[in-house]
Amino acid sequence: MSSTLITNIKSIVGIQTQDHNFKKGQEMNQVSTLEHGFILIENNVIADFGPMSDAPDRAKVVIDATDRLVLPSWCDSHTHIVYAAGREGEYVDRLRGVSYEEIAKKGGGILNSANKLQVTSEEDLYLSAKARLDEVIAMGTGAIEIKSGYGLTTESELKMLRVIRKLKENSPIEIKASFLGAHAIPMIYKENRKVYIDIIINEMLPRVAHEGLADYCDVFCDKGFYTVEETDRILKAAASYGLKAKIHANELAISGGVQVGIANNAISVDHLEAIGDEEIQALKNSNTIPTVLPSCSFFLNIHYAPARKMIDEGLGIAIATDYNPGSSPSGNIPLLMAFACNNMRILPNEAFNGVTINGACALELGDTHGSIAKGKVANLILTHAIPSLDYMVYSFGTNHIDKVLLRGKLI
Repeated sequence: MSSTLITNIKSIVGIQTQDHNFKKGQEMNQVSTLEHGFILIENNVIADFGPMSDAPDRAKVVIDATDRLVLPSWCDSHTHIVYAAGREGEYVDRLRGVSYEEIAKKGGGILNSANKLQVTSEEDLYLSAKARLDEVIAMGTGAIEIKSGYGLTTESELKMLRVIRKLKENSPIEIKASFLGAHAIPMIYKENRKVYIDIIINEMLPRVAHEGLADYCDVFCDKGFYTVEETDRILKAAASYGLKAKIHANELAISGGVQVGIANNAISVDHLEAIGDEEIQALKNSNTIPTVLPSCSFFLNIHYAPARKMIDEGLGIAIATDYNPGSSPSGNIPLLMAFACNNMRILPNEAFNGVTINGACALELGDTHGSIAKGKVANLILTHAIPSLDYMVYSFGTNHIDKVLLRGKLI
């Protein structure tokens, strides 16, 4: 039996002490800790933990964590890390005053990424995505969702999803795949969008389902993208193939995306930069998880989702990176937590729960990931010597992560 013992831990952070996983309202500021403890890992899972006085006296591998925190690894529930090239030119255009919507109308944005991806080989896409995946793993991410959506043709969407499947096969990180053929309307269908939607429903979805390439179906339900009626049609078609909903909603406007997501039993509705009391009330009466993406707001210089209000109203939130080439070219979750705290006015504990246990729940992994508990997968972060979790968020310019374990093995 393989075993690893982490000893002399200054503080074990994120211990699960309750039966349910997802944290809401005031619970989001509650993070259970244990000072001067140990964690025993056997066969890739957390076998035991507790005070150092109860630590076993031997293991095959021993890691000394004196003066260090041990945290559950991050769970990033919304990313687009399979793409062909960056969009730094559009970034400079935005600095010159061109809006994100104007760029999209001229064939930039998502359509720009689609044009580049369609002519990029599957192997090249895999190699670049694997490099990004390795990067975020080194920064502490232990579970991740990856979307298609930069293909916008049947063959290119399938190509993206095959890349995600290959990443699943060749990486220790837990990966969920989302089919996002409804990310934008290709220019050739701009005047006849129903034709493209029919392709999504009648060509793409059957092949995605037949090849078992996706866990979820996503739709960009927002101003200038997909309407509520179109979204509802696509999600219902996806459900007939066993694909659950996880959608983009209300990034650019109050679009009805939240409500159509809830009506289709979406696991999560993501973005929510534009959200009002009606949407908050609807979410409170549902099991759909609101997911906010603060680094997107930072990079596009747009308003942030009202995370403070949402938590104060009793909602729980997940927080994800939205790692993509156009609106959030970063998978750095410690930096994301700083954005969330500084610009959304939430507390470090709330941000921590948003990127650990609540993020795990948005991936339907709450029973196995996102907190420290006996029997959970041993995906752990060992920090450098720092005084507290608050300090990690406060000192945002420094890399505080020393070691990462996935499935109990050092990465």
